[in-house]
Amino acid sequence: MEPWEKLSADHQKQYKQFLQRADKNKVLKVLPDLHEEAFEKIDCLTCANCCKNYSPRFKTPDIKRISKTLRLKESVFIDTYLDLDTDGDYVTKTKPCPFLGADNYCSIYEDRPSDCKRFPYTDEDVLIKRPAITLKNSTFCPAVHYVLERLLNS
Repeated sequence: MEPWEKLSADHQKQYKQFLQRADKNKVLKVLPDLHEEAFEKIDCLTCANCCKNYSPRFKTPDIKRISKTLRLKESVFIDTYLDLDTDGDYVTKTKPCPFLGADNYCSIYEDRPSDCKRFPYTDEDVLIKRPAITLKNSTFCPAVHYVLERLLNS
């Protein structure tokens, strides 16, 4: 376990309380700068925990775009790579993501699902509006942990 992972686990209660009580407008003002700061320090290609531990939702536009890129019929793409989860969303059948290479590069990066493009949501209101997801993400994404720590200590 990385030191940040232990700290994140130890701070889950503090993160939750902060997200419940925070001045949303103040937080939203500082998120873009904190997001940029986090990614100046963290290289996703050395981590890829999101691709190893989490499946994005594949929405209809994602399925259409990726199927076209892979030159597969949508039904074949779905049958090959996706399952329906309990919420009725398409997610990858396997973890890590089947499009993650050994070098942590994504083989469909330019056409990746919108959830992947937006992850880890550290520069948008999802960070506050969906605290359960933020808390979960902070356990495996060093950028989410970094932003929450900076918010706690500001």
